[in-house]
Amino acid sequence: MSYHDIITIKPDKRGGKPCIRRMRITVYDVLGWLAASMSHGEILDDFPELTEEDIRASLEFAADREHRLVASLPDATRTAGGG
Repeated sequence: MSYHDIITIKPDKRGGKPCIRRMRITVYDVLGWLAASMSHGEILDDFPELTEEDIRASLEFAADREHRLVASLPDATRTAGGG
């Protein structure tokens, strides 16, 4: 399954932030919990409406967004930034 099937962006929900399956839980919420060292199991225990696929979709979305951001930078900027 692709993250495109899970991540939704609606201008009237959470200020247009990418959300999980039209819920009010954002990709950034999930990434923040992972960054705070929560395990997938802990996240799923605290938020039973989420699935393992939702967590993976959040990570895939973030990776794709980062890839697109870096790919859109001018060559000089990527080189100067060490990338």
